[in-house]
Amino acid sequence: MHIDKGISTGTGGAGGASPAGAGGRDGSTAPSGRAATASPIEFRLDPGSGVPTYLQLVHQVEHALRLGYLQPGDQLPKVRDVVAALAINPNTVLKAYKELEVKGLAAGRPGQGTFVQATLSQIALPELTALRRSLSGWLTSADGAGLDQDGIVALFTSALRDFYERRSGSRTRGGAPSGETEGVA
Repeated sequence: MHIDKGISTGTGGAGGASPAGAGGRDGSTAPSGRAATASPIEFRLDPGSGVPTYLQLVHQVEHALRLGYLQPGDQLPKVRDVVAALAINPNTVLKAYKELEVKGLAAGRPGQGTFVQATLSQIALPELTALRRSLSGWLTSADGAGLDQDGIVALFTSALRDFYERRSGSRTRGGAPSGETEGVA
């Protein structure tokens, strides 16, 4: 997923959401008190990810909430705009928005659209900037070692899984403590 404003996550540009940017601002005010736009998020799909399309949309909204790009009161893209931009079935977008409603993150307003209702835990901007800088250095090292994008994703995913297994004290499938095995994603 790719999110502009200097934050990238996931497997690349085709799999993420981007804040729409300053273009399209009409000067009105959203319920959050911020200037209203058609929507501060732009969806992207990764057809090779194996993740259902509706879940890709849900995950992109969740990532944007965690990074502070979406706030309560912000409007999500209108279903017809997502359908036109991504050439997908309207029911897919409706399913994603329904999932966000079930999670308590969004709410539909008849005749107006779907709006962010809650946020997810966020990290403060200075810490986020420092972490991004550190991660960029790691990515440069991985690239220099000859890893391609898929190799970087596989290594990161494996390390992340191992980190959380060690942190929770869980054991690998073979019964050995996870710190004693070399895992792959």
